[in-house]
Amino acid sequence: MEADFVIVGAGSAGCAMAYRLSGAGASVLVIEHGGTDAGPFIQMPAALSYPMNMSRYDWGYLSEPEPHLNNRRLVCPRGKVIGGSSSINGMVYVRGHAMDFDTWSEMGADGWAYADVLPYFKRMETWHDGGHGGDAAWRGTDGPLHVTRGPRSNPLFQAFVEAGRQAGYEVTGDYNGEKQEGFGPMEQTVWKGRRWSAANAYLKPALKRENCDVVRGLAARVVMEEGRATGVEIIRGGKAEVIRARREVIIAASSINSPKLLMLSGIGPAAHLAEHGIAVVADRPGVGANLQDHLELYIQQAAIQPVTLYKYWNLFGKAAIGAQWLFTKTGLGASNQFESAAFIRSQPGVPYPDIQYHFLPIAVRYDGQAAAEGHGFQAHVGPMRSPSRGAVTLRSDRPEDAPVIRFNYMSHEKDWADFRTCIRLTREIFGQEAFKPYAGKEIQPGAAVQSDEELNAFIAEHAESAYHPCGTCRMGRADDLNAVVDGQGRVIGVEGLRVADSSIFPQITNGNLNAPSIMVGEKMSDHILGRDPLPRANDIPWINPRWEASQR
Repeated sequence: MEADFVIVGAGSAGCAMAYRLSGAGASVLVIEHGGTDAGPFIQMPAALSYPMNMSRYDWGYLSEPEPHLNNRRLVCPRGKVIGGSSSINGMVYVRGHAMDFDTWSEMGADGWAYADVLPYFKRMETWHDGGHGGDAAWRGTDGPLHVTRGPRSNPLFQAFVEAGRQAGYEVTGDYNGEKQEGFGPMEQTVWKGRRWSAANAYLKPALKRENCDVVRGLAARVVMEEGRATGVEIIRGGKAEVIRARREVIIAASSINSPKLLMLSGIGPAAHLAEHGIAVVADRPGVGANLQDHLELYIQQAAIQPVTLYKYWNLFGKAAIGAQWLFTKTGLGASNQFESAAFIRSQPGVPYPDIQYHFLPIAVRYDGQAAAEGHGFQAHVGPMRSPSRGAVTLRSDRPEDAPVIRFNYMSHEKDWADFRTCIRLTREIFGQEAFKPYAGKEIQPGAAVQSDEELNAFIAEHAESAYHPCGTCRMGRADDLNAVVDGQGRVIGVEGLRVADSSIFPQITNGNLNAPSIMVGEKMSDHILGRDPLPRANDIPWINPRWEASQR
C-alpha cells in the first residue's frame, strides 16, 4: 500500500487532486472512510435533504451548545462518502466574489488573488447557461465539472427576481461571471438530471486509470519520520496499517476533520496537544482556530395560489417525482429547486455584497419538516462575513472520537444587527408588486415580530447553519504564527505534508463553498506537481473597490 501521493479525503478538493495528479502520471491513493455514493438519495437532486440526514453518508457532527443561540447544538453535516460533502450538499454553485480572493491575498495567502484563481475556476467547469444570459468570457467550457441552471418554470422564481428589481436592486445574468451583485438565476452542479458531485466529475474518471485507487479506512494519524510526513496510519477492520507516500501526504478531509487529523499527528497548539498526551511535532497554534460559517434564516410566506411545490409534499407526489426521475432523469426530481438567488449589500458604503439569498418555492426546512401546512415559499437569507470565530479541538487522542466543535455563533453585536437587516430587507422584497398575486400572510417570523428585541429572540431560536464551515488550517506567510499552511498548501514546519480543502480559507467566501473548495484542489495540484500556476487573468475588467475608494 504505497503511492507517490496519499490523499486523505475523497471530497471536493481531494477528488480534484486525485484526477489532476494521476492525470500527470503520478500514482495516487485516496483514503476515504465513507462508502459508495450509488443510489437515488444522493444522485437525485431533489432528494438533497435525505443524505445529509443519514448516518450512512454523514459524520453526524454537532456543535457544542451555542451560548448566543439559546444553547442549541447545531448540526454540522460533513460528507462521509465518496465525493465528501459534494455528495450530500445542496448542489448550489457559487464561486465567491472577486473581493473575497483579493482579501485572501491581503491576509497573506500569496498567489490567491482573484486574478490568480479565476483561471482555475474556468479550467474546472463546463458551463451551461440554459439560455438565461451571462458572459461566456468569464466561464469555462471544457472542464470536468458541469454547471447548469434549472428551468425556472415555476412563476415564483421570476417573481423573486422581479421583486428584487422593484425594490431597487440590480439584476445580474450571471453571479459567477463579471457581476455577482444582484438578483438572477442560481446555478447548480447537476448534469443530465443527476447530482454532478466531485466524485462524478473527477474521482470516477481518475479511478479508471491504473495509477489511482481508493482505500477504505479511518485516517488515524500522519506518520512522521524525522520531521517529514511519510504516510498515513489508517484503521480498517479493527486493525491499524500504514499507507506509505513516496512523495507527499495531502490532507483534504474537511474543515472539521483536517485540523483533527493534524492534531492527532502532533501538529497544533502545543498546550492542547499536551492535554491529550500527544507528542508535539510542530507547535502551530492556528490549527483548529479561525473556524467560520454562514448562518441563515428561513423567511417564509404563505401563498394564495397553488403554485408552490407543496402540492407534491405527500407520499403520492413524492413517489411520482421519484418514478419520473428514476426512469427518465427529468422532471422536478432533476433540480435542487434552488433556481433563483441574490447577492446584495446591506447598506450603502459596504464594499461588496454581504447578504445572500436562496429562493425556494415551498416553505420547508433542510431536515424535510414543513413549517406550516399549505402552500408557501421562502427565502434563505444570511450575512456573508460574520466577525464571529470559533474553533475545532480534540475531545481525546482517539481517532474514533468526534472533535469538539465550537462556532461561537452570534458573538458580536454586528451579527445581530446584520440579521435584523436581513429580515427587514426580505420583508420589503416580499412586499413588492411582483409578489402581490402570490403572497399571503407571513408565516415566519410572523407579522407581529417587529421590534429589535422580538427579532433577536426569533434569530436566537431559528438561525441555522448553512453548512459552510471553513478556515481551521488557514493559509498565510511562514512568519505568521497563526497560519497553518503557506500559499502552496505546505504545512509550515513539516516536510512532505500539505492541506488542501476549505480549511485553508483565510476568510469565508461569499456564498456556498463547494466551488471554491474544488478550485483549491485544482490550483494545489499544480503546486504539488511543481508546475507554474496558470497565467493570471490580468485582462479582467475588475477594480478592487477598496483601491477605488482610497482614490476618492
